Amino acid sequence: MKTVLVTGSSSGYGLETAHHFHEHGWSVIATMRQPRPDMLPASDRIRVLPLDVTSAESIAALIAAAGPIDVLVNNAGIGLVGAFEATSMEHVRRLFETNTFGTMAMTQAVIPQMRERRSGVIVNVTSSVTLAPMPLAAAYTASKQAIEGFTGSLSHELAAFGVRARLVEPGYAPTTRFAQNTPVPVVDLIPPDYADFARPIFAAYANPALTTTESDVAKTVYLAAADMSGRLRFPAGADAVALAA
Repeated sequence: MKTVLVTGSSSGYGLETAHHFHEHGWSVIATMRQPRPDMLPASDRIRVLPLDVTSAESIAALIAAAGPIDVLVNNAGIGLVGAFEATSMEHVRRLFETNTFGTMAMTQAVIPQMRERRSGVIVNVTSSVTLAPMPLAAAYTASKQAIEGFTGSLSHELAAFGVRARLVEPGYAPTTRFAQNTPVPVVDLIPPDYADFARPIFAAYANPALTTTESDVAKTVYLAAADMSGRLRFPAGADAVALAA
């Protein structure tokens, strides 16, 4: 039985991805900062373990407890919406610590065991903003674009060891906690001079023409994990697929 480790499993894409792999017979390690075992089915194939991807000690403890990992899904992340001018560098660094450096740290932690076994898959979840950058998300886009380049380069150096690196690029999902899961409220990052510019953008966010569901992303992550070709990018959701076309 294969094992998948999913970061950021407390809600949204991560929670749905953990469910999806479990439904397909996998052993699942669902990680989150504050473990909530009640969020997933009671099963001997599911373990809920604590993880803070910004902490080296937390990552080391998780790897020691997890055992062999066949697929790592780097999903943990935070959002940040607002004018870059009003975004402090403290908040930018916090964003990168989770979205970028946290993903890199988790990847580095699992590579040795995958390399030794000559098998494994690392799936890094980014965003459709890497396909078409959107306004009022400059820092967030940068944190995800960094992972795009990182994963593309990594895929070449790991291929020689039978390890695959993949990207899943979700579209816009109004039902996720993107706007809530942020280190600073959106309203605090829209100065008066940006109000007229921001108003129609937020209106468009509230009524998007195409959207992505958590199920779309979970299914795409599963597809990326199973894909044996040299394909790197897997857009998830109708809007992301349209942008990638």
